[in-house]
Amino acid sequence: QVQLVESGGGLVQPGGSLRLSCVASGNIFRLYAMGWYRQAPGKQRELVATITSGGGTTYGDSVKGRFTISRDNAKKMVYLQMNNLKPEDTAVYYCNGISTVWGWGQGTQVTVSS
Repeated sequence: QVQLVESGGGLVQPGGSLRLSCVASGNIFRLYAMGWYRQAPGKQRELVATITSGGGTTYGDSVKGRFTISRDNAKKMVYLQMNNLKPEDTAVYYCNGISTVWGWGQGTQVTVSS
């Protein structure tokens, strides 16, 4: 079982940047593809970025060119660098596996507003 803790959210103006972090417990983290998900009020949770165990990445169309996912397997960390943030990026952000999904962490709130 892997436990996940997200951090790094906050309130930012449109056009601003944030870097989210996710730390995983356990020794199997490095074997799994990981993703960042988000859930806005009244909407379903959506997957916005993925990274394979080897570092290959994919992005949702709404964040492509603005967000960058990365990982440090030695530190059991996954990151999401978010640039040029827009109000529609406002959501609670979570990390989790892709093909294997563990229990959800508490997430980290990102609010983009002027």
